[in-house]
Amino acid sequence: SAGTPVMFNENGDAPGRYDIFQYQINNRSTAEYKVIGHWTNQLHLTMETLQWTTGDSSLPVSVCSLPCQTGERKKVVKGMPCCWHCERCEGYHFQASEFTCEICPYEKRPDQNRTSCQPIPIIKLEWSSPWALFPVFISILGIIATTFAIVTFVRYNDTPIVRASGREMSYVLLTGIFLCYIITFPMIAAPDVVVCSFRRIFLGLGMCFSNAALLTKTNRIHRIFEQGKTAVTAPRFISPASQLVITFSLISVQLLGVLVWFSADPPHTFVDYGEQRTQDPSNARGVLKCDISDLSLICSLGYSILLMVTCTVYAIKTRGVPETFNEAKPIGFTMYTTCIIWLAFIPIFFGTAQSAERVSLPL
Repeated sequence: SAGTPVMFNENGDAPGRYDIFQYQINNRSTAEYKVIGHWTNQLHLTMETLQWTTGDSSLPVSVCSLPCQTGERKKVVKGMPCCWHCERCEGYHFQASEFTCEICPYEKRPDQNRTSCQPIPIIKLEWSSPWALFPVFISILGIIATTFAIVTFVRYNDTPIVRASGREMSYVLLTGIFLCYIITFPMIAAPDVVVCSFRRIFLGLGMCFSNAALLTKTNRIHRIFEQGKTAVTAPRFISPASQLVITFSLISVQLLGVLVWFSADPPHTFVDYGEQRTQDPSNARGVLKCDISDLSLICSLGYSILLMVTCTVYAIKTRGVPETFNEAKPIGFTMYTTCIIWLAFIPIFFGTAQSAERVSLPL
């Protein structure tokens, strides 16, 4: 009577006919069920009438987990293999696969996307750095002043004042001072085998020249007055030639130690990735250095320090000499202040060597 066909499936059941409702908020801000489609053998939906929590008609994403971004790994939820949490590869880790992060090799850091590793940039002390400009400026002034003193001594070499000052020892002393200023330049230069060799040779040599000359001077004054207490004859080895032999014998010990150092551990460079290995990999840097350990540094400077201490002892012993030997007291004052400076320098330098805030001035 309705004019619609009647059908039955193979089981004798009539096909289903269903209306599909959605619980919606109407214009009067009340909730009601509204027909949004029907089912007759297949689904028929009126998409324009659907309402979503997003407030628009676009279909919401119906997945358990969204795809992870670049540099993130999937951490699968236990018991739900299709669901995961995205975790970013932090620190020096990079995304090795969809599910794992791995740490980069020690000399590398992750790239910006954290999908691979790239070499850490290598830096060195530049000549344009303030840490280099100031020492170079001071060294140039010292070299000019020392050169002026040497030229003056050479010009007036045979005058009574120069001869009375002990010109041979004065030349040795001025050479040591000159070497102390010169060492600034190989210490700042870009490390390589040649530069590292010069650093090892001249690191303690300038101080050794100066301290050996001062020690020979104070020892000579001490022996003259000690001998004068018991005899009228002059002590042995107080001539200028003898003084030079004694001084260069003391200096040869330093050179011998450097040769042994060269044989035991040939000079070479290395890159220190630990000193500036920051928490943020983008700021990490490798510092190019000469391979001079703290122990080697102590051994190189230790002999010069020994000469300095011995010279200080003789300076104390000769502090009461007559005013005619006026060089004894200035030498004593020099050695006292030098000892105080070294007593302050050694704990500060080796204490800050273990500190993360140590400024990078590659040796």
